[in-house]
Amino acid sequence: MANFTAADVKKLRELTGAGMMDCKKALDEAEGLVDKAVEILRVKGQKGVAKREGRSAENGAVVSLIADDKSSGVLVELKCETDFVAKGDKFVALADAIAAHVAKTSPADLEALLASEIEAGKTVQAFVDEANATLGEKIVLDRFAQFSGGFVAAYMHRTSPDLPPQVGVLVELDKEDATVAKDVAQHIAAFAPKFLSRDEIPAETVENERRVAEATAREEGKPEGALPKIVEGRVTGFFKENVLVDQPFAKDNKKSVQKILDEAGVSLKRFARFRVGV
Repeated sequence: MANFTAADVKKLRELTGAGMMDCKKALDEAEGLVDKAVEILRVKGQKGVAKREGRSAENGAVVSLIADDKSSGVLVELKCETDFVAKGDKFVALADAIAAHVAKTSPADLEALLASEIEAGKTVQAFVDEANATLGEKIVLDRFAQFSGGFVAAYMHRTSPDLPPQVGVLVELDKEDATVAKDVAQHIAAFAPKFLSRDEIPAETVENERRVAEATAREEGKPEGALPKIVEGRVTGFFKENVLVDQPFAKDNKKSVQKILDEAGVSLKRFARFRVGV
């Protein structure tokens, strides 16, 4: 089997609009060469491939589906080329249908989702490919999140009143608290943390931040004796910028998000934040 990565598959999908499995087969045949794989897909007559080459899908929508008992929830990002298609009923219905399918089947990952049958004899990938043809644009399903086991809530944000939500956040608490769930989800939508806690940050990332902070301080001519304190201060600043529980809370910046959770007596188990095209 040819040596290629998930990034190669994603790139080929973006270039051609072809399905994931078709892209994998083409890359295998092309011995991992993306350009050659594009030609293979064109020769094999994959629907719309030639027309969609080089076109990007950076518009779209984020949709959510929360169970009635709030014990589980789904977040899906579906992308298209233009905001005209994104705000159309057919496109939003497509995204909603995929979210409902995820809630029903709990696929392990994106590959499993695309290969699963959303209708009798029709995979999710085929379902999306049909939309490519009927809507006349490249439609891309890039990611989804599904939480269950705790108290799950979603917050959806519209960046424009005439568009569907462009930012979506899914949170899971260890116990029910609708107010805190909503407040924290809104905070996440606004401040885009990358990690829930410091423990999630790779050690090499933290060490690199320390190296950069020290090199910057030396370049600025800071005294040698002050370097340790300066470095730790800047690393702490990195944590506050990127770690959710360390961030000053949006509604009360005198308290951290962790303090808000502690005062409410709840724990945030996990979160997902999607912004269309980012």
